[in-house]
Amino acid sequence: MVVDRDLSRSLDGLGPVADVDATLPLDQLTALVDAVCAQADRADKAVVVLRLAAADTADRSWPGAVSVSDVNRWERAVRRLERLSAMTIVVAQGACGGPALDLLLAADFRIAAPDLQLMLPVNDGHVWPGMALHRLVQQLGLSRARQIVLWGDDIPVRRAVELGLVDQVAEDLPEAVHTARLLMGRISDEELAVRRRLLLEATATEYDDALGAHLAACDRELRRLAAGDTAGTATETRP
Repeated sequence: MVVDRDLSRSLDGLGPVADVDATLPLDQLTALVDAVCAQADRADKAVVVLRLAAADTADRSWPGAVSVSDVNRWERAVRRLERLSAMTIVVAQGACGGPALDLLLAADFRIAAPDLQLMLPVNDGHVWPGMALHRLVQQLGLSRARQIVLWGDDIPVRRAVELGLVDQVAEDLPEAVHTARLLMGRISDEELAVRRRLLLEATATEYDDALGAHLAACDRELRRLAAGDTAGTATETRP
């Protein structure tokens, strides 16, 4: 599977969809993710879909001969994806490691084929120390993440579901994606981004420090609801 370079293409007109080949050079993968994010930023209630090609289980090394600046640009692109106003869906099958694992961990909704197997990238016996480790701790807690990272354990699809790393397993991936896009398009907006940001910050923020951000979000929501009520009342009283 190759990268879909026609990013204007969408499924049901709901937003960009791209096929990601994790064996591509890091700079090309970074450019792809940035291009998808740029298109999503221009759309209203977009739902982004990334379809991850299965990796080669025999070669877990990544990212190859690159500079730390290249890695920084990649990590910033993944972070940009993670903070989009748009809902993000990742579809994965077979072996999923390296950059594909980064994208899966950054997505809002993860759909997997029954043969999915998550695996950390390894170079000369050492797990790659990228931000996937940070996301694993955020999403699983230190103890579970430690077991996976220190022992380099692969995660089969059933275990991934149990851990909450995968949301849905489907035999018919196109149908699963179609259904998810229709449902999630209704909530894919800036309000989603606010709630996602609060969730992402919760594990690293003390209660008192988080209170201000949550109150600001609550104030924003109260204003939105009040504006909706006002608009509804005006419509009802209009002759």
